[in-house]
Amino acid sequence: MQRVREDKYRTLGQQVEELNRYLQEHPRATLTAARRQLEAKSQRLKIHEWVILTAHERTLVLSKNTDRLHQLEPLDGCYVLKTDLSATAASKELIHERYKDLALVEWAFRTSKTVQLEMRPIYVRLASRTRGHALVVMLAYRIIKELAQYWHALDVTVAEGLKELDALCVTEIVLANGTRYHRLPQPRPLSQQLLEAARVKLPPVLPSKGVQVVTKKKLTSRRKAA
Repeated sequence: MQRVREDKYRTLGQQVEELNRYLQEHPRATLTAARRQLEAKSQRLKIHEWVILTAHERTLVLSKNTDRLHQLEPLDGCYVLKTDLSATAASKELIHERYKDLALVEWAFRTSKTVQLEMRPIYVRLASRTRGHALVVMLAYRIIKELAQYWHALDVTVAEGLKELDALCVTEIVLANGTRYHRLPQPRPLSQQLLEAARVKLPPVLPSKGVQVVTKKKLTSRRKAA
């Protein structure tokens, strides 16, 4: 906090020097306007409580109110939470815990909208389809939340874990009689740990239905012509 405060004070000091040069070069410029500009700047920087602006003829001088600054320094890093709940309804510790939980809410919205789930943009028109899309996203978020809990001990984020599992693939085996099946290779050590932590057990083989599955398929070719 002290370094940030000094940086803001230095920024205001640079503007003081610029305005002093401007006042010297422009005799018709008013000292009152320059001082008003600096006071507005100090308000924006939130240092107006402990800076002092004085004027000597047509020169502005910036200094610190050390007494006021010493009063403010013990409050560095402190904040106040205001609520309409009574002390009997919720303790101050509970209010602070619920406030810190807002970070989890922000993470949920960020995950749903932009990270793994990509909820936006929604290219649907009917209300029922919009609700259905939102429901699928919420169910997927529930899975992501479970994976985050399962993989917490492995020190792996959900995004990192999913990227690791992307390497899993199957090999299609075709026998002489035309029978087809898919064989799953042995996962890599980290992939195996992720699967075990998520309580997922892969079968050694899978039946082949002869169906190709493509994710994130573009719908342009499937739309009806206008």
